[in-house]
Amino acid sequence: MHLAVLMFALMTAAQPAWAEGKPAGKPIRLVVLGDSLSAGLGLPGQEAFPIKLQKALKIKGIEVDMTNAGVSGDTSSGGRDRLDWSVPDGTDGVIVELGANDALRGIDPGLTRAALTDIVQRLSARKIAVMLCGMVAPPNYGADYAAHFNSIYPDLAKQFGVPLYPFFLEGVAADAKLNQADGIHPTAAGVDIIVGNIMPTVEAFLGTIAEQRR
Repeated sequence: MHLAVLMFALMTAAQPAWAEGKPAGKPIRLVVLGDSLSAGLGLPGQEAFPIKLQKALKIKGIEVDMTNAGVSGDTSSGGRDRLDWSVPDGTDGVIVELGANDALRGIDPGLTRAALTDIVQRLSARKIAVMLCGMVAPPNYGADYAAHFNSIYPDLAKQFGVPLYPFFLEGVAADAKLNQADGIHPTAAGVDIIVGNIMPTVEAFLGTIAEQRR
């Protein structure tokens, strides 16, 4: 009995302030618009980032209706081109995880910036909240390319006043133990680390959405 009371107290304490005492209304409708990193390439469906993020949020008492709109191989331009059907009406928030394939292919950072700008503007026009996940260019294209590419995400976050998680693969990139054989896509353990690292940013993002609902 005492253990059960303690567990309840710990779970309650873990909830963010905005989630405490909230009515059992509709879950926040969240879409992860991304590429293979969020789609879960090489992993069972339940190990993909959006599903694990949803489970982690539920443990903290935060209910979300999650859609995995990750498409393997997609560039930021590809995400923009499918935006309308990937993000249905009634969506409350979108986590944008795009740009890794742009960087791997050496696509002109100007094109990546334009596509991501269009995505943020179009979602904002639909009154859908946006959170950006940053990406970092690989070193093989040189310092000039990296400087132009890496600045895209903080620039857009500042320009449009949207939250930014600076590097989606933080704590996982270049760690052989946390990546699949290709050295690019996270293992299930790698996804767990991504979820743990990104949680504070996601909680704050969902908190803003919840406040706007009131």
